[in-house]
Amino acid sequence: MRVVIAEDNALLREGLVLLLTSSGHEVVAVVGTGPDILPAVLEHRPDVAVLDVRMPPGFRDEGLRAALEARERIPGLPVLVLSQYVEESYAAELLGGGSSGVGYLLKDRVGRVDEFLDALERVAAGGTALDPEVVTELLTRRRDTPVDSLTPREREVLKLMAEGHDNTTIAKTLVVTERSVSKHIGNVFLKLGLPPSDSGHRRVLAVLAYLAHTPR
Repeated sequence: MRVVIAEDNALLREGLVLLLTSSGHEVVAVVGTGPDILPAVLEHRPDVAVLDVRMPPGFRDEGLRAALEARERIPGLPVLVLSQYVEESYAAELLGGGSSGVGYLLKDRVGRVDEFLDALERVAAGGTALDPEVVTELLTRRRDTPVDSLTPREREVLKLMAEGHDNTTIAKTLVVTERSVSKHIGNVFLKLGLPPSDSGHRRVLAVLAYLAHTPR
């Protein structure tokens, strides 16, 4: 898979290049500032772009802005955004469009090689990959919403769905049957006022978009 990397930290940047190339992927461009991201993406049209949220010159949200603009210019462009901390507004904005092929991971996750590569491949394939800590923040920061009506097991299922896992993986993680998982998912959508769906990443994005736009 062809990858564009945008990261201002030289050590992490080179680490990503080494990790991806040693895993059989092709790094077609590496940039270190916000303004360089969009030209690189438009030139190389990668299978996936890995972008740091905060980039020079302002170290605010240059990477996120570039990711959103790139997805407007290249509809469906898979983007995996990296962040040093859980920043709910960034995750919500990235997911707010309800489109596929998006990921939001904390940088610490890169060190967990298998998890990072799995997330990258999931995003490149049009799925979602959200850091478990990000999902936890999105869920726990909400108060007086339909999420509060979920049972503990339904919240576990919702959390795993939000991370991008399919029914089979959720069933194995919770040590229950897939039929039981499907039942819990149906209850989650019913309580959240969302139409039931088994369309993979679309159901995850629908739930997260709902959470992201529900008043705290």
